[in-house]
Amino acid sequence: MREVTAAAEKHRAVLDEVTEPRVLHGDLWTVNAMMEPDTAEPRISGVFDNDRTVWGDLESDWTIYTAAKKPGTERDAFWGTYGARPATPGAAVRSLFYLAKHTGAIRLERQRLGNTDAVSESYEQMRGVLDQLLRA
Repeated sequence: MREVTAAAEKHRAVLDEVTEPRVLHGDLWTVNAMMEPDTAEPRISGVFDNDRTVWGDLESDWTIYTAAKKPGTERDAFWGTYGARPATPGAAVRSLFYLAKHTGAIRLERQRLGNTDAVSESYEQMRGVLDQLLRA
């Protein structure tokens, strides 16, 4: 994570392109959403489990990370409503920082759960992200 921080200093201008922070839930999925009853279309009327809520770039939220991991009917519906992700060079670099953030969070969760083999894998995953950041 120290190397990610050093890379962030190098790419400060790209990170500063995000000028309007938004509220990010950090763990938004079906069990953390309260749905409005008796509506023709699903409508979220409240959210639960807000302990991971922060301010930031929408693209850095955990929900975006998980939705981007694998295509499928539900995820395709999500992207159809959410809209296309930014396709700028700066957005590509920022996405690497967001991937590093999520890889670090996953490592901590694996450690908490005692999944030591998966903790070891996360170091390889982080090295891959760092290699991309250093080339960016």
